[in-house]
Amino acid sequence: MSSGVVIILIAVVVIVVLAVVIGMFVARRGQGLRSRFGPEYERTVAEHHGDVKAAEKDLDERVRRYGSLKVDPPSAAERSRYAAEWARVQEEFVESPTRAVAEAEALLGRLAHERGFPSGSSEEQLAALSVHHPQHLDSYRRIRGVAQGADGRRPSTEELRETLVQAHEFFAVLAGERRGDKAGRLGARGGRHTSTNATHRDDIARGSQS
Repeated sequence: MSSGVVIILIAVVVIVVLAVVIGMFVARRGQGLRSRFGPEYERTVAEHHGDVKAAEKDLDERVRRYGSLKVDPPSAAERSRYAAEWARVQEEFVESPTRAVAEAEALLGRLAHERGFPSGSSEEQLAALSVHHPQHLDSYRRIRGVAQGADGRRPSTEELRETLVQAHEFFAVLAGERRGDKAGRLGARGGRHTSTNATHRDDIARGSQS
C-alpha cells in the first residue's frame, strides 16, 4: 500500500472521528438545553418551524445574555406587600374577573421588573424569564394573552379563573413564597386557601360574570 493511500485512509478516519465527536457534542448540547428549558425548548423549536439548529441557537443566545442576570430576592416586607396586592386581585375577581386578570398581569410584569428582569412591556422580559423560570412561562404568556385580548374573543369566567390560578404559581416563585405553594382557591389571602370565607369567595367567583 502506497504512502499516499495510507495518508488518505488516515485523513478519512480522522474526519469520521471528528464527525462522531461533533455529533456527540451537538446531541449533548441539545439534551442540556432541553433539560434546562423544558417546555420552552419545544415551543422555541415550533417557533422556528421545526428547525432545531436555529432554535438551539436562539436558546443559547438567551443563556449567554441572561444567564448571569442578577435577580434580587425580595425582602420580608416586599413579600408581604406582594401577597397583599395579590389578595386584592383575588378579591377583585369576585366583582370583575376581567379586570382582576388584567391587574394580575400588570402585577406580574411589575414584580418581575422589580426583581431585576427587563421591562414587562417587551419580549426581552420573556426571553430573560425563560432562562430563569422556563417551567412557569406558559402561565405568564397565557395571562398576558388573555389580559391583552390576543385571540380577539371574550373568555368565560371559568377560563379567567383558571388563568389566574395558574398565574399564581408563577407569582409565588417571583414573590419568594415557598416553591411548593399552590394557588388553590381564588379569594385566599396570603397564599392560605382553606378558610370558609375563601371557599365562599371562590363559589362566588365561579358564578361571576366578566
